[in-house]
Amino acid sequence: MGVGEVSSGRPLGVTTLLVALDATVAIGTITGAYAVRFGTSTPFVGDLDYRWVIPLVVVFWLASLALTEAYDGWILGEGTEEYKRVLGASFRAFAVTAIVAYTLKEDVARGVVLCSFPVGAALMCVERSAVRRWIVQQRASGALLRPTLVVGSRSSAGDLVSRLRRAPQIGYQVVGVALTSGDTSCTLEDVPTLPAGDDLLHAARSVGAEVVTVTSCPEIGPEFVRDLAWRLEGTGLSLVVAPAVAEVAAPRVHVQSAAGLTLLHLEEPAFDGARRVLKGTLDRVGAAVLLVVVAPLLLASTLAMRVTSPGPVFFRQPRAGRDGEVFRVIKLRTMHADAETQLADLLGDNEADGMLFKIRDDPRITAVGQWLRRLSIDELPQLLNVIKGQMSLVGPRPLPVDAGSLAALERRRLLVKPGMTGLWQVSGRSDLSWVDSMRLDLYYVDNWSPSLDASILFRTIRAVLRGEGAY
Repeated sequence: MGVGEVSSGRPLGVTTLLVALDATVAIGTITGAYAVRFGTSTPFVGDLDYRWVIPLVVVFWLASLALTEAYDGWILGEGTEEYKRVLGASFRAFAVTAIVAYTLKEDVARGVVLCSFPVGAALMCVERSAVRRWIVQQRASGALLRPTLVVGSRSSAGDLVSRLRRAPQIGYQVVGVALTSGDTSCTLEDVPTLPAGDDLLHAARSVGAEVVTVTSCPEIGPEFVRDLAWRLEGTGLSLVVAPAVAEVAAPRVHVQSAAGLTLLHLEEPAFDGARRVLKGTLDRVGAAVLLVVVAPLLLASTLAMRVTSPGPVFFRQPRAGRDGEVFRVIKLRTMHADAETQLADLLGDNEADGMLFKIRDDPRITAVGQWLRRLSIDELPQLLNVIKGQMSLVGPRPLPVDAGSLAALERRRLLVKPGMTGLWQVSGRSDLSWVDSMRLDLYYVDNWSPSLDASILFRTIRAVLRGEGAY
């Protein structure tokens, strides 16, 4: 869901917490680098004691974070923008510190500067990831949410309400819907409705809203949004515009102002060229390194499967790769050797939908197989598929070979290689419906970036350790 903010707000308590944690990280890393470099001695920068330089650098670092809007409440809880701003602000603080020291010809210890900023930036990202998990947990339980009044037609408002409910981590709680047309005597998605008349300010206050979100519909034109923005000025209410642009990541959206208009330019998804070569190279190198690291674990798992269950250790299954090219995905066998012959008897117990087949307590899974599945160890042999160029480390869920019967939206996932992990893996795995799984895969296909891959890989580690949705 693309959302363009006209104004923004910040949860004061969370912002204060982030400033305090960032300051702690900055002080700790600079002080640690100082201690490693100088020990107990007291060096000077010109006539200034180093111990006075440290707080000055910390203040400058935090100021750089603030100027980059790394404490903006709208970026907390979702996406990679927060981490990009932290890294960007830290790099600028590092560059300016180095330039100032060089310009003033001050003998600043290069080791202190070179170590403190990169280490500090990495630790800030880790710290903010922990805070983000707490924020998401709070929002999932109904806390730290912005009460929101949605304005639009019954169809556009209903779609936005359902999307916001599926994504509580972005921090909106719909408390009312102002309909531009139709009957307002009933609820919409269990939310009370009211007419979107001239006094939307009164309507927002009547339902306790702090945010007014305007959807895209024929009844709402540019003048409506402009006049509403004017009326909300100075009231403490924020205005958010949800344009008719769905499933497009922010980096692909560029805002252009011309002739009094605000235009959204959408970049074309990158499926070929240098980015594809980069992704393929990183996939193969990363897979080769990971295969060496997990080799002892794979060996122990294969021995356990061999001893406890007769039959082959590996299970190969045909899947549709990029452009529908068929390949055999390699997994550790987690079921009894005759599992395929038992499938027909279990179809009535299927708990999944669409093209998926899943049973939470599948009787065909062995005792060792349950353990392998919970920790996703059974999928590690797919590293060989990645090295062969058939799969990526991150990508859409591998599809069955019967891709010819897929709908157009489903076939679009074949524009890129399937992945060992993906948004579906870190967003519920087997607990997801087919529709939600497909929506996440399509989002990835259209919005791939190195930072999104890095985020998914990091979240995969957490999901695997927790065993989320694995069965």
